[in-house]
Amino acid sequence: MSNFRWNYRSILFLLSLLDILAILVFYPIKSQAELPKSDVSTVEVKKPPEAVVNQTVETSIPPLTSKKARNPERVTPVSQLLEVAPVTNKKTTNNSAEQVTSVSQLSDVKPTDWAFQALQSLVERYGVIAGYTDETFKGNRSLTRYEFAAGLNAALDRLNELIATSTTDLVKREDLDTIKKLQEQFSPELAQLRGRLDSLEMRTAKLESTQFTTTTKLVGRTQIVFSSLLAGNNVVTKTPAPRNITLQGSTSLRLNTSFNGKDSLGITLSGGNIGSLGQTRTGLLGTYEGRTADNSSITFAPNTITLGGVRYRFLATPNTQVNIYALSDGASEIGLSGPINPYFESSSATGANGISRFSRRSLVYNYGDSGPGIAILQGLGKQLQFGIAYSAPNGNNPTPNNGLFTGRYLALAQLIYYSSNKNLRLAATYVNTYSPPNTIGFSGTNFGPAVGSNLVNSTVAGVGTVANLYGLQAFYQVNSRLAINGWVSYGVHRYLGRGDANAMDWAVGLAFPDLFSEGALGGVLVGMEPKLTRLSPNVDLGAGAGQADKDTSLHVEAFYQYKIGDNIEVTPGLIWITAPDSNSSNPDSLFAWVRTVFRF
Repeated sequence: MSNFRWNYRSILFLLSLLDILAILVFYPIKSQAELPKSDVSTVEVKKPPEAVVNQTVETSIPPLTSKKARNPERVTPVSQLLEVAPVTNKKTTNNSAEQVTSVSQLSDVKPTDWAFQALQSLVERYGVIAGYTDETFKGNRSLTRYEFAAGLNAALDRLNELIATSTTDLVKREDLDTIKKLQEQFSPELAQLRGRLDSLEMRTAKLESTQFTTTTKLVGRTQIVFSSLLAGNNVVTKTPAPRNITLQGSTSLRLNTSFNGKDSLGITLSGGNIGSLGQTRTGLLGTYEGRTADNSSITFAPNTITLGGVRYRFLATPNTQVNIYALSDGASEIGLSGPINPYFESSSATGANGISRFSRRSLVYNYGDSGPGIAILQGLGKQLQFGIAYSAPNGNNPTPNNGLFTGRYLALAQLIYYSSNKNLRLAATYVNTYSPPNTIGFSGTNFGPAVGSNLVNSTVAGVGTVANLYGLQAFYQVNSRLAINGWVSYGVHRYLGRGDANAMDWAVGLAFPDLFSEGALGGVLVGMEPKLTRLSPNVDLGAGAGQADKDTSLHVEAFYQYKIGDNIEVTPGLIWITAPDSNSSNPDSLFAWVRTVFRF
């Protein structure tokens, strides 16, 4: 109650002293706190720090995207950490008020205003007028009866204070008579307001007593997938692959906790039975090409609840974010791929928009696999961000050729440029990675991007492998209904003591926000999944000594995401692979995928 009344004290004390009621109704006075709306649900309640989710560079495009929230559970980072904001010369609007000593300090109040003398009297005689920090009064703002009633009650308290401090000479008899009359007229509203506030306090106390926690938010995501292979052979057996329609699903629960409002501890539990149509050499098509983005982990049995992510993020300085994770990958934690390709890849909490893994990320981001590590993001002014990450996919394994620093690792560095209005983004990425002999990660590979041809994911048995990867990515928002993104990546593989190889991929994507319906999203992408373009003559990866991929396989993908309310969306899509496994002798493959997502 005290917090609510204090919001009105200096404001409507002024109003109640006016000799003319019309002045009070049409020229309300601003207090030192923002005047609430008539709905008492806006009563100020002190809340604990909110959990911070995805506390990375803010990459939304407010002027260009749909009005509807595409990711409703996403929480804006506290302090807008490392926000790359548009450059502007406009003053920041601030609703807090400042005391004025003369009505001339209020720039929007002129001597010709009909209420000027009344306002001048309140300023100079009572000293209770407050204005906005931009030196305006905003006198045309409307006032509700509930607000006036509460302000009148606060004005009485102020009058009692003046009388008690022997300052009654400041209050004229006619002012007191006016206030008494107004108090009688508004007594029903005052009584009703007190009742509503008492009820609100009781409801608030009940919620606080039954809540799960004051600092943790639970975010849930469930998806159901209809899928089928419409055409294509297994590239290993050279026989037609089964064309069975499947119905599968998965669920993830994410707990986000903040301890001081500027940090975040995230824990993700997930499980499901979605199998990718393109996954491994032992899968349906015998190739990594066309690997879908929604599939469950292949290292755990279907419908097994697993710990999918453990991460802690905090601000080392106002412009420096540090992410420490026990289970994740550097590309996701540093927020590198999402900002460059926002319409095809969403946050880890909301899942991908694109159907395939390839449509989300270029080659340079896909060698990491999940594991422990650290990532650091550094803001360099308003339009640049530099990030580095170190991940060890087998860093939790104490056996030989594993561990945090003696096993498989990925070191990543990236510089991102944002235009002042965020409609253009450019990124340059470098990755150095190493895999000891005969080690297997969560993706089922020892080394490689886990998408693309079989050869680009192959290594020499008993030999460690090093790669240096280079990538350029770009995104341009043409207008509110069209965006273009693309990338090109180049990799140099070295099979230690044996020889070298080169890998490459590229893609161009078009996104159509609000296509046919507000909040909907259409997407089309064409590219070449990672392939081996060259191999040393003395190295055999399964196709013969010195044999790299001989043909070019194209990946064509299209999807349409339709929103049913804010928390349900249906996304049908197709993936067409030409010359699967970069071999033109293999017939094209075609996948159908219909994903329904429920968020809670």
